[in-house]
Amino acid sequence: MTKYPMTLLGAEQLKEELRVLKTEKRPRIVKDIAVAREHGDLKENAEYHAAKEEQGFCEGRIQDIEGRLCNAQVIDITKIANHGKVLFGTTVTLLNIDTEVEVTYKIVGDDEADFKTGRISLNSPIARGLIGKEVDSEVEITIPGGVVEYEIVSVEYI
Repeated sequence: MTKYPMTLLGAEQLKEELRVLKTEKRPRIVKDIAVAREHGDLKENAEYHAAKEEQGFCEGRIQDIEGRLCNAQVIDITKIANHGKVLFGTTVTLLNIDTEVEVTYKIVGDDEADFKTGRISLNSPIARGLIGKEVDSEVEITIPGGVVEYEIVSVEYI
């Protein structure tokens, strides 16, 4: 079975979501269903149908999270010696050579990626162009808007 890389923080966030779903949301939904059943005829009981639908979504999300955690290869980048090389889990600061604008990205798994917060997927064009490169290297990365030249300013294992 294929393992998918995930940062330690990503795994902890999924475990917390799973805990909330199983210990808080699932019991609340069961109570909501019980209360809705007391209202009588289930065929025309909107509360009952809404609670059952929410239960289906909740159970589906629980299964999804358990599957992701089961297939995750959790990597704690803080346990790896920093040799200035860009790896999965590293935080990279780049300088756009043309515009002289600095950007910082953390390379994470597909499920954790959120460009707005600076977390980019290992499979994104930028991350693929950076993996294996070192501090002070200049790299050309092909993105949908064209080719961009960056200098790797820093690589942090945080």
